[in-house]
Amino acid sequence: MEKYITDERTELKYELVGDYYFIAGDEEPEERPIGIWGQRHLRYLKQHRRTVYAELLTSGKLNDYLVDLNEQAEDMFSRLVKELAEKECITEALKAENQMLWVQRMNAVRETALEIVNQDLIYA
Repeated sequence: MEKYITDERTELKYELVGDYYFIAGDEEPEERPIGIWGQRHLRYLKQHRRTVYAELLTSGKLNDYLVDLNEQAEDMFSRLVKELAEKECITEALKAENQMLWVQRMNAVRETALEIVNQDLIYA
């Protein structure tokens, strides 16, 4: 028996499952991974914005919403780290001269950028 058959009259595609043919559904769209920022926002929605979470979940838009928010947060974080590092004069020359100071200052910049992204996107 064939795995897939097509009814020429109705143009419906059928899939063999066990001993029976069922109407084959359209291929489901590939889900994109959410990422750390999206997961943080999902946790926030579940705990503090239950109605928004329920609305997105029931409408089927939750995953796309979280993926888009994750991309925005990643872009914002990268941009902020670059801008803050330039503002604080953290350069490759400093990295060559004093690695520990460079690491310390870059960690401070990353932490500042993390707080800004959290405040503006994740927990808003």
